[in-house]
Formats: sequence, structure tokens, C-alpha cells
Amino acid sequence: MSAFYLSALQLALCLGPMALGIYISMKVFNIPDITTDGSYTLGAVVTAILLTGHWPLYAILPVCILSGALAGICTGLIHTKLKIDALLAGILVMTGLYSINLILLGRSNVPLINLPGIFSISIFSNDTYNQLLVAVIIVLILSVLLRYVLKTDFGIAMRATGNNPVMTQSLGINNDRIKILGLALANGLTALSGFLVAQYQNFTDVNMGIGIVITGLGSVLIADALREWLQVRHIGLQIALVLAGSIIFQAVLACTLALGIDPNLLKFVTAVFVLLIVAIPRISRALQKKE
Repeated sequence: MSAFYLSALQLALCLGPMALGIYISMKVFNIPDITTDGSYTLGAVVTAILLTGHWPLYAILPVCILSGALAGICTGLIHTKLKIDALLAGILVMTGLYSINLILLGRSNVPLINLPGIFSISIFSNDTYNQLLVAVIIVLILSVLLRYVLKTDFGIAMRATGNNPVMTQSLGINNDRIKILGLALANGLTALSGFLVAQYQNFTDVNMGIGIVITGLGSVLIADALREWLQVRHIGLQIALVLAGSIIFQAVLACTLALGIDPNLLKFVTAVFVLLIVAIPRISRALQKKE
């Protein structure tokens, strides 16, 4: 496998936590959370600030996750307490986070070259293999932890709230609290992706999160199509399919660039690809009904 496709694989793994965050908001709660664009950048901004401040990684990681969780809590509070539509609540928080990220970063772009980061290990002679190993280990640990959380009473309550909020309310579950905590978890995972990608690409840019929700959504939609095709019900396998969706999505974009498509058209190709993922199954079902 060429270094080009290995890099695409590594980026897919770094974006895996963000895809899992969107899976929680979209598939567990049925909430289109646009906060993702802002919390992803926020994770990268906090990483840049603390790395340049020579903080240790074990301290930077929880701060990044907490920052994303706070963004999710803000969206959850606006949605549940102010009774504002979840989509609009996410847009409001995302818009506010753009200014906050710019103020925190102090400028539009901060390089992280030659700073010790999470990918600074030297097990293999090839740096790409070292970085890939770290990404795989992080994603595996995260997948196991998320599977555990979703199978706890809290995780079952989250899934039940998204599936039938009337029933959960009748059982005495505080739906608003569950939604707030769920959005906090989703955006904490998204900020973790910002933490990883900032160190992978060796810079943080205040605009790096623009449109990133489409990438995560594409990964989740691919996973959803695979889940229906393979008839997967086990929560652990669904998590694995989301990560597989992230890899497939980045592989398609890598192939697009390998074919010589203008990089300026990459966002357009991404949008078209997500549109096809959404449209093809629906067209197929419509044709089957006509027959």
C-alpha cells in the first residue's frame, strides 16, 4: 500500500471519533447536531494552545475532550431548556464557537511542527507506520470504551430516549438530562478527533472544521447502509461499521485525488458522494415498490 493511501487510512482513523460522535447524535438521538463543525475545531485549538504551552499530553487530552463536551452541553441546554430546534441550537453554538476559537488561537493558523505529540513514537523506521499504529490503538481503546458505555444503564437510557422519548419519560427517565449528556459525549468525541488531526497534520487552522460534519455524516450513512445490508444489530459491530464507514469515505476521496481531480473540487466531490449515499437506497426502495 502506497504512503498516499496509508495517509488516507490514518486520517480516517483520526476522524473516527468524530464519526462516532455523529453516530450518537444522529442515530441514537435523531438530532442533526451541527455543533460538530465548531467542537472539532475547538479540540484542535485547545491542542495547539496547550502543546505550544508545553503541557504534557496526558493533561491535554482530557482538557480537549472536556472542551468539546462543554460545547455539546451548550447545544443541549439551548435545545432542551429554551425549547429551540436542535438544528438551530447547533448552528447557534457552532457560529459562536468560530469567534471563540479565533480568540483562543489568537490568529488563523498555528504550526505544530517539531513539537512532541501523540504520534511522536519511533517503534518502526517509517514514521507513517508509527503514526498509524498510534491511531489504531486509540481507536480500538475508544471503541471498547464506547461499546461499554452504550451497554450500561446510561447507554440503554440514551438509546431508549432517542427511540421512544414518550416511553422513557413515563418510566421516570429525565429525557432532557439524557440528551444533554449524550450531546456532551458526542461533541467530546468530536473534539478528540480535532486533537488527533491537529497533531497528524502538524497545524491548527480556525477554518479546519468547516464542513467536517458532512464527512462524519457520510461515514455514518455508509455504516447505516452496511448495517442494513449485513443485518447487524449488535452495538459493538455497529461501532465497527461506523469506523469502517470513515475508512471507506476517506478511501473514496483518496481515489478521487489519485485520479487527478482538482483538489479545489474536493468539497464538491464530498457533497456529491454523500448525496449518492443518501439517494441511492431511497431510489432503490421506490423502484421496488413500483414493481
